[in-house]
Formats: sequence, structure tokens, C-alpha cells
Amino acid sequence: MSVPILLASGSAIRAQLLENAGVPFLVQTARVDEETAKRALLAENASPRDIADTLAEMKARKVSDKNPGAMVLGCDQVLDFDGQLMSKPETPEQALAQLKAMRGKRHMLLSAAVIYQNAQPVWRHVGQVRLRMRASSDAYLKDYVARNWNSIRHAVGAYKLEEEGVRLFATIDGDYFNVLGMPLLELLNFLAVKGVIDQ
Repeated sequence: MSVPILLASGSAIRAQLLENAGVPFLVQTARVDEETAKRALLAENASPRDIADTLAEMKARKVSDKNPGAMVLGCDQVLDFDGQLMSKPETPEQALAQLKAMRGKRHMLLSAAVIYQNAQPVWRHVGQVRLRMRASSDAYLKDYVARNWNSIRHAVGAYKLEEEGVRLFATIDGDYFNVLGMPLLELLNFLAVKGVIDQ
């Protein structure tokens, strides 16, 4: 492969998705102040979709500036609950409150990916997944957070579908890779068309 791929993310699950798909890449984590950027975008009434796309682009651009020629992949995921953006919980109490608010209702996960090359965007995609939670009991949700806090504190919405969090859901409509935080099929299609990976 003549064009190196850099993943501008420290996410273990995103790295695993690329590795499992046989895509050669290196990790170079982007240092961006996501919370400040998110607050600024919310102040401008940006949609959750635009926020995910903008944050993914910020990460890709930051790493691309330092790596001419490389294809830099930036990713971000947000949770849209009735038009409100939900973030990673900061405390177990906040996680429990989020889960109680969403139980029995629908929400949407938006997984954005942007590729930069030579400090220019060359590809972008935002995948969407619609999910409906079960009406779980207070007792189960409390125990769930207590058992899983070390893992779910890194996840928007305070759950991980690849773990016990799957028990919280009644229906899921969309691509599972988007749930995990990357529109993988669309990304692989782009890399194949560009000749970056074999097809």
C-alpha cells in the first residue's frame, strides 16, 4: 500500500474494526478540545449530525496538517435524543439519569467519519442508527450502571451494545458498525475505489 492510513482516534473499538477488516493503519491521536467545540456548535444551534461531522473533521484535519500525503481518518459519534445531544456520562449518577430518561423511548446514534489528505477533505459520511430502549426497571438500571461503569463511562448514552448494554434494547434499525462508532462499509468502499485497499 503506497498511501499510509492514519486513524486520528484513540478508540480501541475503531482500531479493532479496521484491524478486523484487514486495513493497514497507524494510530495518531488528534488532540482537540471536543467539549469547547461542542459547546460552540450548540450555541450556534448546529444539528447533532453537523456536530458529529464537524468534530470528526477537526480530528482529521489536525493530524493531516502534520502528515502530508497520508490519508487521515477522523471519527466522532453523538447521540440524538429528541433533538438533544447526549454526551459521555461524567458520573454513575449521570449515567443512570440518562438511561432512565431514554428507557422505553427512541433515540439515534450518528457516527461520522471524515478523511483528509494533504490538509483537504476528500471523503465524509455520517451513518445513522435508530434505537428503541426497553422499559427497564429502576433496579436493573442501577445494577447495570454499577456493574458496567468502568466501561460505559467511555460511551455516549452510557451503554455499549457489544457488551451487556444490548439487554437495554427492544429494537435497533441500522448498521451495527455505526453503533460501534464507524461507518465501516462506506469507508471500505471508498478505500477500495481509490485503490488504497485491494478489491
